[in-house]
Amino acid sequence: MDRNADAPWSKFDPEVYVDNNYRTPLEADLHIVRLLRDYFSRCFAGSAPALARGVDVGAGANLYPALSMLPWCEKVLLLEYAPPNIEYLKRQTAPGGLGTEWDAFWDVLTEAPAYRDVDPHSRVGEIVRVERANLFDLDGRRRWDIGTMFFVADSMSECPEEFQRGVRCFMEALADGAPFAVAFMKESVGYRVGEHRYPAYRVNEERARQALEPFTAELELHDLHHVVRPGHEGMILALGRRKEEIAAP
Repeated sequence: MDRNADAPWSKFDPEVYVDNNYRTPLEADLHIVRLLRDYFSRCFAGSAPALARGVDVGAGANLYPALSMLPWCEKVLLLEYAPPNIEYLKRQTAPGGLGTEWDAFWDVLTEAPAYRDVDPHSRVGEIVRVERANLFDLDGRRRWDIGTMFFVADSMSECPEEFQRGVRCFMEALADGAPFAVAFMKESVGYRVGEHRYPAYRVNEERARQALEPFTAELELHDLHHVVRPGHEGMILALGRRKEEIAAP
């Protein structure tokens, strides 16, 4: 059984990953972006704009989760472990560095009013920062007001305990009532990026719900039947809010 520590993260190729998944937008991702857009718009309806602190855990080479948080946040932190991905993200978040390949995703977001007054190419450089971090090191001492985690807990290990721990660490990094979005590859048996294979845990809707429900006050699961490569059966998108913790008397 391959665990997270066994994977060749230092050899992950973000440019190949972007070429395979985002350079030409896949309908699966555009569908997810629509769901993200609508859910976050509902969550923040009537609230003051751009006051939240956002986090994308295990950002990898995917910018659309961060883009989905831009209207609501004064700061967005991208947490990532793999050094090549960190360098890619730093280039993308430098002033003027956001690539045009992300414009198609932004166009979908701007179908909701809150996104229309935001220029992502300037806003990303102003408020988005990158930090190296291990998902397993998140222990609740830092908490964010909105968070995303896309294809991380399920795509780093074959071990069920590491999957559960990854979900728990993400949820414990969210403030009470924080909206969140988590995505999993459904029933993935692993994946390749360039010459290297990476492990995966076989998540289905039941396993996703069991992992998330203990931490949530609100949860909706979308079982998306988009197959984008061999070795999986679709995607699962979880949208919800972190439940409030009751302080000890």
